[in-house]
Amino acid sequence: MGASSSVDSKELSEKREIESLAASTGALPLLQRSFSKLADPQANTVSFQSFKKSFTLSYKTTTCEGDQTVPDSFPRLLEHLGPSLVDLFFVPEKGGGLSWVEFARGYVKCCGRMSASMSYNTLLRVFHLTSQNAGFSSKLEFESEEADCKINGSVSTVELVMFLWMCWTMSWDGRSSRSTDLFLPDISHLIMSALVSCTESGASLNVWDSDVFGLELELPVGKFLTWALTTIPCLTECLSHFCNARLQHSLNAEDGSGPSKSAGGDDSASKTCENTLLTCGRAWAISLTSKNTLSEEILSSCFPCNNDEANENLLYRSYHHGKGMNRLWDNVQGYHAPILLIVSASGGADHEGTSSERKWVIGAILQQGFENRDTFYGSSGNLFSISPVFHAFSSSGKEKNFAYSHLHPSGRVYDANPKPVGIGFGGTQGNERIFIHEDFAKITVRHHAVDKTYQPGSLFPNQGYLPVEALVLDVEAWALGGKAAKEVQEAYKKREELFTDQRRKIDLKTFTNWEDSPEKMMMDMMGNPNAPAREER
Repeated sequence: MGASSSVDSKELSEKREIESLAASTGALPLLQRSFSKLADPQANTVSFQSFKKSFTLSYKTTTCEGDQTVPDSFPRLLEHLGPSLVDLFFVPEKGGGLSWVEFARGYVKCCGRMSASMSYNTLLRVFHLTSQNAGFSSKLEFESEEADCKINGSVSTVELVMFLWMCWTMSWDGRSSRSTDLFLPDISHLIMSALVSCTESGASLNVWDSDVFGLELELPVGKFLTWALTTIPCLTECLSHFCNARLQHSLNAEDGSGPSKSAGGDDSASKTCENTLLTCGRAWAISLTSKNTLSEEILSSCFPCNNDEANENLLYRSYHHGKGMNRLWDNVQGYHAPILLIVSASGGADHEGTSSERKWVIGAILQQGFENRDTFYGSSGNLFSISPVFHAFSSSGKEKNFAYSHLHPSGRVYDANPKPVGIGFGGTQGNERIFIHEDFAKITVRHHAVDKTYQPGSLFPNQGYLPVEALVLDVEAWALGGKAAKEVQEAYKKREELFTDQRRKIDLKTFTNWEDSPEKMMMDMMGNPNAPAREER
């Protein structure tokens, strides 16, 4: 009896420890409900094969943003993703079924709280096993089964594309209302960023015209992990999202309340950012740079509920509303919440005696929205090099010149030292790191040496040390404050419209006796002051 009591005590202690770890992720209630639904009442275990089947992904159609072609090998990779994940983490000791402790332990091993490097190791291990099960070769080598083990080998360009698309798909699962169709984003800017940062030949790549899918380069896994941890640290969250979505899906399937699947193609995501600067791939990349509430708001442009809500967060676009500070202000005034500003520009670049147009896209996040000030403001912010190479530049903590947005003073009072009119980020007045001129015709980008507010780095390839002036092609401002901030802005606009209407109203009673009024006499005299005033007798 003593041995039996000792075993029971050990099992109870292990159960409490696992439940405590699962509770730290916030998913313990979901795990308990899904286990009670999936478990056999008599054996109190979950069938391993049926559980593996519930993680299987199947899409009728797969489309890609832009003109990119989805390789035939990618759907085969997705077919093995769910089963490979279950084989890797949810392992029954007795081979029959998963007990509650094994069920919860598998989730903790997969999605438990761990360091960023361990999370990336776990994600790469999933990709490695999935590739092997799908029949693809992989050069990744794991020294042990531990989550924090050293990884050797390299990742090819094709593998990097497949890896990022796999992560996107895990984020897509559960967010899209029609799960029979898969939409893949254009990730060429992320691929180019990794190649430039991780390969020796990256510095000599023609980032403007290179086809990333046709490049055959190998990225050392150590350098790749360094790039991923600094550029897209939140990519690993796709793993927990996928597991939670699959568990929730199994619950809905048991209840018969799962989301209705349509045989028709779900093109809502492809229409979300159609013809806008904020494409799905760009929005996804920006959302992966930091873990906060803004990430979900940015992702709402990637995973819309329906086509009607596709661009509801787009406050301003110069293509539609017209260029200039005044046009921007009409659309962003009253919105006191984070705003993502995106600018597309083009400038000439000399290369071997020829001049060719280079188009690039940069962005910035204003945490408090736009304010009409003649000084810098803000408590935090981010700059982004978006296309053709993606990089993020957060606050350096040295200075606080985050944002500058100044309109012409309404009174037009003479000022011996007028302040610059336009939008700026970083640097100092007159020497901003980014400055968009008042009419939105030109943008000036300076070297990071002038700026101590944001982290150093080039905002577009081959930027150089001298200030660069480029032509502005398009400007967009996206709302990131949610519905509450939009409602506050709508109320502000209604009040302004009401005040404007009241000022325009004319009291007709004051003009009843216009011919006899002193105002009429003054107007006549001002019209022709030399004319003699005739007195009627």
